[in-house]
Amino acid sequence: MSDEIEGVEESKIPESGKVSKVSRGALTAVGGAVPFAGGIFSAIVGAWSEHEQGKVNRFFEQWVRMLEDELKEKEETIIEIMGRLDLQDQAISERVESRSYRSLIKKTFREWSCAESEDKREYIRNILANAANCQVSSDDVLRMFIDWIDIYSEMHFQVIGAIYNSDGITRGQIWRKIGKGRVREDSADADLYKLLFRDLSTGGIIRQHKDRDYFGNVIPQKTQRRPKGSGPKPPVSAFDDNEGYELTALGRQFVHYAMTDLPMRIEFNASSK
Repeated sequence: MSDEIEGVEESKIPESGKVSKVSRGALTAVGGAVPFAGGIFSAIVGAWSEHEQGKVNRFFEQWVRMLEDELKEKEETIIEIMGRLDLQDQAISERVESRSYRSLIKKTFREWSCAESEDKREYIRNILANAANCQVSSDDVLRMFIDWIDIYSEMHFQVIGAIYNSDGITRGQIWRKIGKGRVREDSADADLYKLLFRDLSTGGIIRQHKDRDYFGNVIPQKTQRRPKGSGPKPPVSAFDDNEGYELTALGRQFVHYAMTDLPMRIEFNASSK
């Protein structure tokens, strides 16, 4: 934020006593609304000098801009969701008006910081749109999907997308599929890649690929023993091309909800507003 503050043109920075009073008044009001914070804000207001007020004004200006941008993103997201739903369908209409769906909306907007990129904002939009359009997963699962948007990075989601419909794909194949170049085995990129797989494995999103029967049970494989005298087992590469991976049922449902974009039923142009 400091870089943005420095970039504000001086001609746009309020310097009048009027804005100073507004800034002081805002903090005083907040202090009165939040009892335990009242003393802190009162001390801040009292400590400001006229010279320091200019810096405070710039801070408030940037703060308001940030809030305006967030509100605009939320508004655009809601409009895009509604534009993807057939509200003439009774089941969808009842779902949108239900308390459980409103609870999902509230949770999402309370934790809006998870949508720090356009890709993540689209994942959030897709989850909410698909949650209204169908109910393959329970709302408890959908809340967890929203949490995942906050917990995991965009590279996590790239790996999830690479594994989807490619059961048995190896870490080396995934690395190449997401467009990464060759790096050293002892590099930070390799360590990050291994950490990413641990995150997704312990999070119940991916697992090692196993042959399964009709009922989903793992088909036991004959254990391969290393011959005596062959030495210790070599370390597994971060970009191993032997062991394959697949998505869990949760992982597949996440792709269905977060990475599947419903087509727009009503076109919306944000720039026309």
